[in-house]
Amino acid sequence: MDLAFLHPLYEHQGPWASVYVDTPPHTEDAPHERHLAAVAVARELSAQGADEDTCVAVREALEDLRHSSEPHGRAVFARAGKVVLDPPLTRSPESGVVRWAPLPHTAPLLELAGEDPVCVVAYVDRKGADFELRGALGRRDAGSVTGKQWPVHADRAAHGSEHARLSPTARKAWGDPQRHFQLRVENTWEHNAAEIADALAVCQEETGADLLILVGEEREKRSVRERLPKRLHDLVVEAEHGAGSRLLDEDVERARTGHARQRAERELERFLAARAPGDDGRPGAVEGVPALVEAAREHRIDELLIRPDGPDAHREVWIGEDPDQLAVRRTELKILGEQNSWSARADDALIRSAVATGAPALSVTPAAGAAGAAGASGEEVPVGGLGALLRWA
Repeated sequence: MDLAFLHPLYEHQGPWASVYVDTPPHTEDAPHERHLAAVAVARELSAQGADEDTCVAVREALEDLRHSSEPHGRAVFARAGKVVLDPPLTRSPESGVVRWAPLPHTAPLLELAGEDPVCVVAYVDRKGADFELRGALGRRDAGSVTGKQWPVHADRAAHGSEHARLSPTARKAWGDPQRHFQLRVENTWEHNAAEIADALAVCQEETGADLLILVGEEREKRSVRERLPKRLHDLVVEAEHGAGSRLLDEDVERARTGHARQRAERELERFLAARAPGDDGRPGAVEGVPALVEAAREHRIDELLIRPDGPDAHREVWIGEDPDQLAVRRTELKILGEQNSWSARADDALIRSAVATGAPALSVTPAAGAAGAAGASGEEVPVGGLGALLRWA
């Protein structure tokens, strides 16, 4: 997950209100229920020590969601009476989160707004294709392509009547009408398949889609796939069901989930390989809070890996005003010359450091239980739930 959008959260000191809420279903009572929920959140923030202006700002932001069409809810981050960031979620939180703390509680975003594979669904037939862009937040039209419209089917009556209109000499020169017309049909389809593939490649480049899902007859899907640039072949999935099937949505979601799982598995495999010391005797990956704190202070985190259910994720560390001012013990910050310090969750403190140095972060939960998701001794990795691949190891 690219964390650049979180920069506004670290331009000012806390404390911060961090709230994660689901979007209510569209029912007659939904607006009233959302109002009550917003009031309850504001009351909880106040009980945790939040100032009144910030409580009001959060309550108003949540009440504005009463008529929202977003399917999964929002996160709201506020301080000093102002909502600074309120990103939509790509997964609904299992339970609400309300926190008032020195740092914004951004760790849940890795699962609730993180890996959201975007796909182009291409509805392919012999005359062209319609493209649809899909993600966790919904779907929208992504264009279409129209190829040659005739001939696209081997219609016996059509080519038979055409053959009958020819003179005897022309009919003799023409040859077998069935075979000749079939060849014309094949040429039309080959031309259209190439045009669809070209348009789909352009659509992928313009949208940055992670997946291309082909919907249609088997031969049509295969012909388009074969004509796509080689760089896109690994992104293509052929849906099992057609455009009229109620199971198509399941095909799309299965493809998106599989893509996120494979991404997490690949990163875990990289992490496991990098834990071993290199030629210089130093590992290219570390785990555990002390090692990660040291790597963060040295700006060496290249990618942060988090298993949210790990015990180290909510372990207390100490932070200063700058992202690289963090330590396992408060006294360490004083040794480093930092006069002001606060306690914070380890995952949130490490994410702040990752944002400052441009490092991405990834929840490895999608890879849980997969081959490669555990070390040689069977332990879950990263050990403790926090790990990192290092730069200039």
